[in-house]
Amino acid sequence: MKILVAEDDVHTREGLREILEGEGYLVQTAANGKEAMAQYVAFQPDLVCLDIMMPDVSGYDVCREIRRDPRKVPVLFISAKSEEIDKVVGLEMGADDYIVKPFGVKEVVARVRAVMRRARPEPAEADDAASFQMKDLLVVPGELRVYRNRKPIDVSARDMKILQFFHKNRGKVISRDALMDACWGLHYMPESRALDQHLSQLRKRIEKNPARPGIIKTVHGAGYRYE
Repeated sequence: MKILVAEDDVHTREGLREILEGEGYLVQTAANGKEAMAQYVAFQPDLVCLDIMMPDVSGYDVCREIRRDPRKVPVLFISAKSEEIDKVVGLEMGADDYIVKPFGVKEVVARVRAVMRRARPEPAEADDAASFQMKDLLVVPGELRVYRNRKPIDVSARDMKILQFFHKNRGKVISRDALMDACWGLHYMPESRALDQHLSQLRKRIEKNPARPGIIKTVHGAGYRYE
């Protein structure tokens, strides 16, 4: 999934990029309204995170242009303007949600996931959209959720890539390099413990006993396996 972040403050812009890329999204950025419109056409994002007070062209004007697109791409306004009237104006103009700076990492991630879920059409028949079972989990890619005993567990886009990859390669030993290439991309060169840390956090969410995982098992000296 692709997200365009349009924000004139470089620290906020790069912070959002880091947060969203860490969740597995492909992110493009723009520093002003004109650049945002150009990137929107070139990048064709699935979601736009849009600051309101930007140079040249405001976020309101960018939102108006985006709303002319028949694809109905969701827009999440991000701004330091906290007055209620500004929120109302933003939502009436077609924004799907509104988040006020300063914001926390968890809030950004939760709001992005919620907007994407609301905007996503009914799951297609394509393999990547189809739900599937992993042990006692029902994995629903279209919702970025897994269910155990009908109780939902939210997961990130990258978590979902990992689960889909293991499901497609059931019974096979997956090397660390293969998992990195499939779920992070060949261009991504994280520190050596990044994969282990990510899987550790994923196990805490999906395993009944993370200390003795039954879904994603470690194959010592070789990688991981789901069977």
